Amino acid sequence: MRSKALVKLLSDGRVHSGERLAGELGVSRTAVWKQVRRAIDTGLEIETVRGRGYKLITLVDLLDADVILGGLTEVVRGRVSLTVLDEVDSTNAEIFRQVALGAKDAPVAIADGQTLGRGRRGRTWRSPRGENLYLSAGLTFHGGFSVLDGLSLVLGVAVAETLEKLGVPGVCLKWPNDIFLPGGKLGGVLVELQGELQEGVVQVVAGIGINIHMSRADDVDQPWSSLARYSPENSWSRNEVASVLINALFESAETFAEKGFGAFRESWQARDLFKGQHIVAREGEVAGVGRGIDGHGNYLVETEAGLVAIRAGEVSLRVVAP
Repeated sequence: MRSKALVKLLSDGRVHSGERLAGELGVSRTAVWKQVRRAIDTGLEIETVRGRGYKLITLVDLLDADVILGGLTEVVRGRVSLTVLDEVDSTNAEIFRQVALGAKDAPVAIADGQTLGRGRRGRTWRSPRGENLYLSAGLTFHGGFSVLDGLSLVLGVAVAETLEKLGVPGVCLKWPNDIFLPGGKLGGVLVELQGELQEGVVQVVAGIGINIHMSRADDVDQPWSSLARYSPENSWSRNEVASVLINALFESAETFAEKGFGAFRESWQARDLFKGQHIVAREGEVAGVGRGIDGHGNYLVETEAGLVAIRAGEVSLRVVAP
């Protein structure tokens, strides 16, 4: 018996007898008790009600592939192959493996937790179980590598529009791939190439992480936020966010393939976290005022010598006092 099955039965917040749980799961009452102890050891609060059974106190938001698929548009549902995992090293790595094994549909992987989540430039992406959304998708484009110019920014716009559709105001984009709310960083985008260019076909893996229920992150050294922290009055569902986001990702990728980055430039500019800010780049070599992005997705800094374009992947920008 897997603890997820037990937690799913308890997720209604009611008291369930050990006998009933054993019957539902096809195990002994002793096995149920052991599984309850394991669930408690992972951080869940389960109350033992004397003479009645067990009650889950912790609010849980379980991932459900059927619910996620049910929230997709008919067109997107027909294109994707969805995998929902309890735990994985990283969802990007999972997509790489699926493509290597010959995945024919557009693969999408979502995990309840990651053991080796990655961010930009090899940084660790904090991935606690059961709290956030860790999602990756395999995308295919036709042409040379230049067709990917601005793709991470396009996906950032897709995430921002998803959140706004779900009722989250004030979403900003930090060049080149971070999602921000007024309280701090909410999520990020990681785009990686899948293999070599073959016959004009470029395959990429797009990974997206969004903080949803996270309430503590003692080991994070920068301001951060989550949907539950920013908007606690809403009942956030990881399944709903996943469905709306997958729809947006594939719709945006299709528009990007047809019209290029230009179709998204103004949408990105409207959410630019650095706009008008005094910033430094290239380890202090470039300093000036943020002026948005050019037609290729490079960030423009107005310096005393004129506009300087910072290429994606080259550096991180930092805001400084004027």
